[in-house]
Amino acid sequence: MFGIENYIGFIIDAILLNLTPGTDSIYIITRSISQGQQAGLYSVLGITSGILVHTLLAALGLSVLLANSPTAFMIVKYLGASYLCYLGFKMLTSKQQPLLANNLAENETLATAKLTNHWQIYKQGVLTNVFNPKVALFFLAFFPQFIDTHYAYSMLSFLVLGLSFATTGFIWCLCLALLAARFSEKLRAHPTFETVLNRFSGVIFIGLGIKLLTEKG
Repeated sequence: MFGIENYIGFIIDAILLNLTPGTDSIYIITRSISQGQQAGLYSVLGITSGILVHTLLAALGLSVLLANSPTAFMIVKYLGASYLCYLGFKMLTSKQQPLLANNLAENETLATAKLTNHWQIYKQGVLTNVFNPKVALFFLAFFPQFIDTHYAYSMLSFLVLGLSFATTGFIWCLCLALLAARFSEKLRAHPTFETVLNRFSGVIFIGLGIKLLTEKG
């Protein structure tokens, strides 16, 4: 169906690959531990959206550019590493939010601030995934193994496999976010611990950026 061979085998492999710790998993766990369940959920949505972007690029053949152009690969790699380091620096230097009064006006301000913050976390999740060129190369190396070379609509095959991979990844990442948030719930109830968690998360993000920068393509 849709030019896909051994679809069950693909799903099994996708699940095993999603279980393997990587940049996306660490990003989600770190956000969930330092900022709570909602931040973790928005991180999951951002990462999943990034996977869908890679799926579309692979289906359109644009990801081949990264595979065949060392310059393009290095540009995306440096952008991704710089962005992760930027996120880490922001978390290291951010100030603790002051305690809010219970009046209606300040509650509305808090709600607006939370909505903006969640949108930022979502966008950061998308960019963290999209700016990782190894994800694009992984799609190009992994997906074709399950696509019939004689099928005329390989773009459709890529889309189906990409959506399937994103679905399995979403389920696993959602579990990670919920478990990590629950684990750190009591710690985040204390402002001092919350500040420490944010600083620790900043170090993790900078480490991820350096790791991406030093990895060979």
